[in-house]
Amino acid sequence: MIEKVRRYIERERLLDKTKRYLVAVSGGADSVCLLLMLKEMGYDVEVAHCNFNLRGEESRRDEMFVLELCKKHGIELHLIHFDTKIYASLHHVSIEMAARDLRYRYFEQLRQDLGFDGICVAHHLDDSVETMLMNLLRGTGVHGLSGIKPRNGYILRPLLTVSRTEIEDWLREQGQDYVTDSTNLVADIVRNKLRLQAIPALTDCSPLAKDAIMVTARRMGEVAKVYDHAIRQSLGRLVVDDSLDIDALMQEPSPESLLYEWLTPAGFSPATIENIFEALSQDAETSGREWHSTTHWLVTHRGKSLTSNTQHPTPNTLLLAPQEPERPILRMPEPGTYVYDNHTKLRISLLEGAIINKETNVCCLDAKKVAFPLTLRPAKQGDRFHPLGMKGSKLVSDYLTDRHLSLIEKRRQIVLCDAKENIVWLAGQRPDERFKVDETTKETLTVMLF
Repeated sequence: MIEKVRRYIERERLLDKTKRYLVAVSGGADSVCLLLMLKEMGYDVEVAHCNFNLRGEESRRDEMFVLELCKKHGIELHLIHFDTKIYASLHHVSIEMAARDLRYRYFEQLRQDLGFDGICVAHHLDDSVETMLMNLLRGTGVHGLSGIKPRNGYILRPLLTVSRTEIEDWLREQGQDYVTDSTNLVADIVRNKLRLQAIPALTDCSPLAKDAIMVTARRMGEVAKVYDHAIRQSLGRLVVDDSLDIDALMQEPSPESLLYEWLTPAGFSPATIENIFEALSQDAETSGREWHSTTHWLVTHRGKSLTSNTQHPTPNTLLLAPQEPERPILRMPEPGTYVYDNHTKLRISLLEGAIINKETNVCCLDAKKVAFPLTLRPAKQGDRFHPLGMKGSKLVSDYLTDRHLSLIEKRRQIVLCDAKENIVWLAGQRPDERFKVDETTKETLTVMLF
């Protein structure tokens, strides 16, 4: 079996004998086998063991076993204790998720602090089968049917080619004992039920059931490569500056898959993405629809085309943007330079004579018409101003709609007001007619955003 693992490591290019690796060892058969095999093959390894303090005396037994194992073989041990129940309670996660978070954070911290080139974990063929079946029960795509990958960043899995039975047989041949986690012997959680009940039942139906499942996983892994390539090409063509042309999207062979791959990294759940697709399918012409994830929001907008492959003059687009905190209110008692938020600063200057600057980030006002203090704030419902060059007032919201701004842009809009709460500048858009520079202007108040 050691030769089988060696060939797998070489085929997947997982390990290098000139580098150092951290091996996660719980004391169970899988991790003990992994450690001893890597040691026998001549790899430079050290051990990390986590005591989660979940099983009382059994947890202390596991820790002592790993300590003696490392001492026997002259291997450096890194040991840590966690209060997993408190962590789970504080973060509102299951015990299983808490233990996973804690151990992988610890492994990564060790890797960074001590300069390891990778973290070896003992997932094997049976684990990959269980994971594939769990994903199938939840509902999954091609990636979920590909099984566990041999490499995920710095996480390396050299034993994926061998089964649990092979591991236990090899340890028996070596005369090497190991510890058993009693919680793995109870069919209480989904993975244990699959391991103890479902997979044995499948094996009764077909002795080669696990092998057949892994053949499917390998084939689905190849399908996933084709899928990923096609998705990258399509999104590269369709997505421009976080916007996507809806009409062009709906012409693709699988628009819902494209939405899923585009929006999942932005925190949108599969259920929300399905709702978005249904809404677009029923009425692709609707503008102003919006959806939110914990980190981003998505809106539909009819406006200028951002893609070069469409002849539609005013296509419907999907616009994706990060969620932003509410913009502040800044009061400025006199000319000077001010910081508004992380993205915006402004400089207020008083200059002699009548000065006109038509750059969008600069506003020129007749100083004698503007009363300090000035206020820079987000635009709000009901705001009105007198757009430069126009007669009468107009709702800010109507003006922005006429300018074809998206809902995202509208909510980011800020206004500059004088002491009487008159809007003197719709920032980045247009000054107010009542405060414009004219032939009678003696001093010009300039406001520059940068």
